[in-house]
Amino acid sequence: MLGVKDLTVAVGPDSNPVEIVSSVSFAIGKGEVLGLVGESGCGKSMTSLAIMGLLPDPGPRVRSGRIELDGADVTNLAPWQRVEAGHGNIAMIFQEPMTSLNPVLRIDEQIAEAVRVHDGLSGAAARARACELLEMVRIPDAALQMGAYPHQLSGGMRQRVMIAIALACRPHILIADEPTTALDVTVQFQILGLLRELCDRLDMAMLFITHDLGVVAQLVDRVAVMYAGRLVETAAVETLFDNPAHPYTSGLMACMPAPGHRTRRLTTIPGQAPQPGSISSGCAFAPRCPDVRDICRVDPLARATITEGHEALCKFPVTGSAA
Repeated sequence: MLGVKDLTVAVGPDSNPVEIVSSVSFAIGKGEVLGLVGESGCGKSMTSLAIMGLLPDPGPRVRSGRIELDGADVTNLAPWQRVEAGHGNIAMIFQEPMTSLNPVLRIDEQIAEAVRVHDGLSGAAARARACELLEMVRIPDAALQMGAYPHQLSGGMRQRVMIAIALACRPHILIADEPTTALDVTVQFQILGLLRELCDRLDMAMLFITHDLGVVAQLVDRVAVMYAGRLVETAAVETLFDNPAHPYTSGLMACMPAPGHRTRRLTTIPGQAPQPGSISSGCAFAPRCPDVRDICRVDPLARATITEGHEALCKFPVTGSAA
């Protein structure tokens, strides 16, 4: 459904570009959920904006690579060109619904706009479809909520409205950019369950972007771990949790609280992620890696295959089982 091949996003002049995303490749099949994980600033959202064709102009640009939707190359097409060419079956849910919804328009108007654009419906038909979408995302008393303004809804309800708008175009692919970050744990659990159910019911592929490994364990099928604009590890979710091969992945997991271990101190990853363009050679994680060796700082990286479907961008990956 979605294929990204050697995607590189850069800023600056062509003579001296600074790469923000470097040679990222992954694929997502029908009904599959891929989790894209990493610290803030590692390039997750920039990757999603590049896939959607929403990179700001002027600003970052796709320097090389391919983006394929349903097998069609859409790398250099603007969003409206994708729709005209019949490749517009992709939608995105953003992190904070209050900044994505129009505060002066009622909920029914905002959903109906998406319905008019993608289904060609208007009037009562568009309103009926909007109500159907609100019911699909389990808004209670959907018909009554249609006339509400965004500020009259809770954070969880606003996020459900954003999901309803995304579903208006019947997408084959849904990108969710940290959609539960601002929600409390109970509402977060409900939204994650809803997204998983919708993917299964509609056979929809989803790229779920997060920094929360607890969310990853609950929702996704496969995980891609990102650091400094590169994918450093990819694996099935069970494999990643049982056997993290890259030191960065191990560090992220060590930062997670362990139920029943109140006295265990949480490990932190020392230092900070590098600024784009500051790593000229070797491994970008080397300054923070507990197992770094001299060769890691100077030699080009090589992607190691741990097992089938499990790869790590590391010269000395851990291959044993996690404790």
